[in-house]
Amino acid sequence: FNKKAALWSALLSGGMTMAALKQVNAQAAKLIEDWAEQGWIETTEAVRPVLRSSEFVLNADQQKASDEIQTTFGSFQPFLLYGITGSGKTEVYFDAMAKVLAQGRQVLFLLPEINLTPQLLKRVENRFADVPTAVLHSQMAAGKRTQDYLRAMLGQAKLVIGTRLAVFTPMDDVGLIVVDEEHDGSFKQDNELRYHARDLAVWRAKQSGCPVVLGSATPSLESWHKAQSGAYRLLQLTERAHTAAQLPQVEILNVGRLKLDNGFSPQALQLLKQNFEAGGMSLVYLNRRGFAPALFCGDCGHTFGCPNCSAKMVLHQRARQLRCHHCDHREPIPFKCPDCGNQDLTAVGHGTQRVEETLRAFLPKAAVVRVDRDSTAHKNDWADLYRRIADNEIDILVGTQMLAKGHDFARLNLVIVLNADGSLYSADFRAPERLFAELMQVSGRAGRADKPGKVLIQTQLPEHPVFAAVKAQDYAVFAENELNERQIFAMPPFGFQTAVRADAPRVADAMEFLNAAKETIAPLLPESVSQFGAAPMLMVRLAERERAQIFLESTSRQDLHRAVSLWVQVLQQNRDGKIRWSVDVDVQEA
Repeated sequence: FNKKAALWSALLSGGMTMAALKQVNAQAAKLIEDWAEQGWIETTEAVRPVLRSSEFVLNADQQKASDEIQTTFGSFQPFLLYGITGSGKTEVYFDAMAKVLAQGRQVLFLLPEINLTPQLLKRVENRFADVPTAVLHSQMAAGKRTQDYLRAMLGQAKLVIGTRLAVFTPMDDVGLIVVDEEHDGSFKQDNELRYHARDLAVWRAKQSGCPVVLGSATPSLESWHKAQSGAYRLLQLTERAHTAAQLPQVEILNVGRLKLDNGFSPQALQLLKQNFEAGGMSLVYLNRRGFAPALFCGDCGHTFGCPNCSAKMVLHQRARQLRCHHCDHREPIPFKCPDCGNQDLTAVGHGTQRVEETLRAFLPKAAVVRVDRDSTAHKNDWADLYRRIADNEIDILVGTQMLAKGHDFARLNLVIVLNADGSLYSADFRAPERLFAELMQVSGRAGRADKPGKVLIQTQLPEHPVFAAVKAQDYAVFAENELNERQIFAMPPFGFQTAVRADAPRVADAMEFLNAAKETIAPLLPESVSQFGAAPMLMVRLAERERAQIFLESTSRQDLHRAVSLWVQVLQQNRDGKIRWSVDVDVQEA
C-alpha cells in the first residue's frame, strides 16, 4: 500500500516518465495501466528533456543565426534566413528547434514538397530520435494522417512536419514555426480553398506569440523586401557549411546556332561522358515530364489537343499514351493523323523520357534514372531512390523541378540544364524570379561535399540578365534589379493583386457574369483600386469549363481588401447554377 501511495504522490507532483516512475514502484507499468483504464489518470507521449546532441558543429554564421532566433522565444518575430545553397540552413533550424523541444513545447516545420519529407525525416530521426513526431501530407494513408493530426492537436506530438496543409493543424503550445524553401510556389494553393501557407504560418506565429523562420537560398521578392524594410529580421549564411565545399562553376552556353542531339549540345554530352568515366554523378535537368511536349503531323500541321482543355496533349512513350497534364485526360497514341491520314507522326520537343532514352543510347554502361511525378508515383519510390543514390547505384539523374529543391546528393558534381529559357516567353511578370530561383536551386545541387561542382546552362537568350545573375551566383544584385523594375510599375510587393474568376460551359457566359458584377461595383470602389477585364484566361478551357477573370490592383492593401469584400457581396447573389466563381488574393498564376 505504501508503495502505491508513493507512486500516486509522485504522479500528483507532476508528469513523469515511466522510467522515473519505476524507480518509485517496480510495478508502476501495471498500476499505471489499471489506473488509466479506470479513468483516474491519463498517459501521453512526452519529449525527453535531453535530446540527442548534433554531431555537426555550427559555424560562426550559423551559431549567430540560431542565437538570434532563441532570443525571441516567447514572442512573435518573423525571420528571413537567407543562406546560399549548401550553407546549412537546416542545422540552424534544428539547433533552434532543439531548444524549443527541450522546453516541452511544439514545433511546426513546413516543407514545399512531399518528396522532401523522407530525407528530412531521416535527419530528424538522427537528431530527434526521442521526440514524438507527426507527419502530415496528402499522400499519407487517411487513418495515419488522422492519427497524427489528433496527436498534434492533443499535444502528444511535439514536432509536426508537413506540406502546406499542415499549417492548419491545431497546436496549443507552438514555440517555433519553420517554413523551409519559403519562396516555393507549392505553398500557394490556387484551387478550392485558396491560401498561401507561408503567409498563414506568419499569421499563426503572431497568434501564438512565437518566432517564425522563413528559409531560402532564393527568397521570394516579397519576403526579401520585407526583410530590407525591417518588417522581417534578416539572418544571413554566406558560406557553405562543408568547409571543403565551394560554389559551383556556372557556364552559360548559347545554343542558338548549335546542332542539338535531342536537346543536348556537343559540350553537354562531352561533359557527361567525362564525368561518368571519372566516377562522378550527374543531373540533367529540364522542367517537363513525358517523352515530348507534343505529337505533330508534318504533312498537315495537326497537333493533338485535349478535348477538355485548351492545352496540347503530352506524349508518354512507355505508357503508349497521350496525356493532358491539366485534367489528366488520357488517350492511346494514334496510328495516323485524324485530319489527313498520315502515319508518320513526329514527336516535337524534349521531355524527361526522351532525354532518358537519349542518354541510355549515348552512355549504355551508365545507370540512368528518371525522376519525375510519373516515376515517383508510388509510396516508397523516393525512399528507394535515396537508398540507390547512397549505395552509388546511380550515375545520371534525369529530373524536373522535383530534383531542384533541397536535396543533398554528396556525389553529384555536374548539372546540365536543358531549355533553360522556356519560361521567359511567359506573360507572367514573375517568370524571371521563378527562373532565377529554379536555376540557383538546381545549380546548388552540384559540389555539395568535397567535390568541385560544374553547371552548364543551355539557352538561346544568353544576354538575359537572369543568366548573368545565376553565373555570378548573386541573389542580392538580382533582387535589387528586379525590385527596382517592379517598383516602377507598382507590381508586387509594391502593389497588390486579386483575381476574380468565373467559369461556365461557355466563356461568353463567364465574361457576361463578371462584367455585370463589375458595373454594379464600379461606383463603390475606393479610388486607389483599378479593375482590368473581364477577359478570357490564358488557358481558357480547363476540364470542360471555360474561364474568364477580372484583375483588381491597388497600392493599398486595405483598399484592395475593401474592394474584395464588395465583390464577394455581389458574387454571393449569383443564382445561376451554370456559373462558378472564385476570388484569389495575391494571385500567383495569370
